[in-house]
Amino acid sequence: MSPTFRIATQADVPELVALIESAYRGDASRAGWTTEADLLGGQRTDAGMVAAVVNDTAGRMLIAETGGVLAACCQLEHRDGHAYFGTFAVRPDMQGGGLGKQVLAEAERLARDEWGAPEMRMTVITVREELIAWYVRRGYVRTGELSPFPYGDERFGLPKSDELEFEVLAKKLR
Repeated sequence: MSPTFRIATQADVPELVALIESAYRGDASRAGWTTEADLLGGQRTDAGMVAAVVNDTAGRMLIAETGGVLAACCQLEHRDGHAYFGTFAVRPDMQGGGLGKQVLAEAERLARDEWGAPEMRMTVITVREELIAWYVRRGYVRTGELSPFPYGDERFGLPKSDELEFEVLAKKLR
């Protein structure tokens, strides 16, 4: 079933928080392959953080629905000289079937065609080699640009390792 895409509204925030949490944290996330449960405990996001993305005039939260059910989402932000891709979540029971590829392609199309963005960038935790490899297969390159994990800020989770950091991945859209 092909997804339908739309831009999230404030009314979607509670369901988006539940989707994002289910894809990254806790036992429910282990049904999919994108879990961070072995790296981080605590929350992945909260209603305030998701609402900030939904209400950001420089970006949007893209939703994919299948059969009327919220199946996936991602954050897009129009930044100076590029688009930023983040908060990417696919329901764990729907992972591995190609939905993520469709969401990423739609995000790239939107950034390129509606914003004129020449490049998409994202940050990925460096120890997530399988996830990085998935993005590389879709044309993203590792830039070597690293940034620290926000240790001490429980809004982003409770680290189970003291070796977490982010790497920027980038892809030319034109």
